[in-house]
Amino acid sequence: MSQKPSKEAKALSLFLMAYKSVNPVYKEKSKRINRLWNLVKNNELPVEDYFKELNSLLDSYGGYLEVVEKTVKFYVEKTGEWSLKGEDQYSLDAQQFVSKYSKS
Repeated sequence: MSQKPSKEAKALSLFLMAYKSVNPVYKEKSKRINRLWNLVKNNELPVEDYFKELNSLLDSYGGYLEVVEKTVKFYVEKTGEWSLKGEDQYSLDAQQFVSKYSKS
């Protein structure tokens, strides 16, 4: 399972990483989703179960695009810029929100 993470997995991971300093609940959820991924890598959990949990968690935060937007907003407000660059779908989706928060 050396494939690149899905855009949803990347979105959730970056979101939880950003907000774990704000609330310990995010840190625990990050640990849980990482633990589940490790189970998938060790063939101890079906990948479908992992994605079900991942999507459920994403939905609890408003869905994929909402999570991307909140993450971009967090980093732009904290550091004054969005430094993550890339050609993957997550990076392209995030870029849509950068100008919205950079102009504020």
